[in-house]
Formats: sequence, structure tokens, C-alpha cells
Amino acid sequence: MTEKLADTEGADVVGTPRVLHVGRDRPIRISTGHRLLHHDGKCARPHGHNYEIAVAVEGEITDEGWVADKGDITTVIDEWDHMFLLERGDPLIEAFEEAGDDDGVVVLEHPPTAEVMSVVLEAKLEAALPETVTDVAVRVEETSELCGGGEF
Repeated sequence: MTEKLADTEGADVVGTPRVLHVGRDRPIRISTGHRLLHHDGKCARPHGHNYEIAVAVEGEITDEGWVADKGDITTVIDEWDHMFLLERGDPLIEAFEEAGDDDGVVVLEHPPTAEVMSVVLEAKLEAALPETVTDVAVRVEETSELCGGGEF
């Protein structure tokens, strides 16, 4: 009996360009605190959100059969779960240090808005994923009304 190949008669799929979506229909959820230091409103006070994050990764299929390992993507995002994001220079950074909670702070160079978070997460993912990845887009949804990030 002749064995039939399920993949287009043995064509090599390694190197084929594809897009991997993680969290598109069921977002990755993290709980993170922040404040906007130079904001003239409620967001200047420390508060938090249950963020919903989606990622699109473009690249080539690797020998492992994927564009990127989903676990590598969620590991990078989970680094911010139950952390407090602050802008460099915020006096709260010192307060966290004095309280012995500095391991719960992520210091960003810019205000920790959904838009900034998406850019920083894109850069972190690009650094963590294989070089066969050609583009990363991250969408960070702070509330059902506010979303920042790349187009999907």
C-alpha cells in the first residue's frame, strides 16, 4: 500500500511566510498598575487595569513548524503581570524601593500608556523571538474604550 502525504506531496514548508496571532479572539490578560505622572486628571493617581493583549507575529515557518513559540510570547507579556509600571523619574519608584517592593516595579522611559506599552512590548518580543520573525504588532486594550497598538 502506498503512503499518501498530507502536505502537498512533500513540499517543504520551512521558510514559508506566515502570521501567528496570539490573543486575537481570547486575549492574554494581565493585571498591572500605573499612573501618568504629568497628567492633569484622575490618571495621575496610582491605579490599575486588567489589560487585554493581542499579538501578531509575522515571519517564516521554522524547523519546529511554527513562526514563534506561543510560550515565548506569553512569557514576555507575563513579566508585567501584577507589576507597577512607572515612568523614569517618578517619585513612586523610590517609595517602592524604600518599602522593599522594587521587584514589583517596571520603569519605562515614557509614560506607561497603552500606546507606550504596545511599543515596548513589541521591542521586547522582537528581541526574544527567533530572527526568522520579521514583524511584531502588539495591541494593548486598557478598557473597552481605550486600545493602543499596531494594526491587525
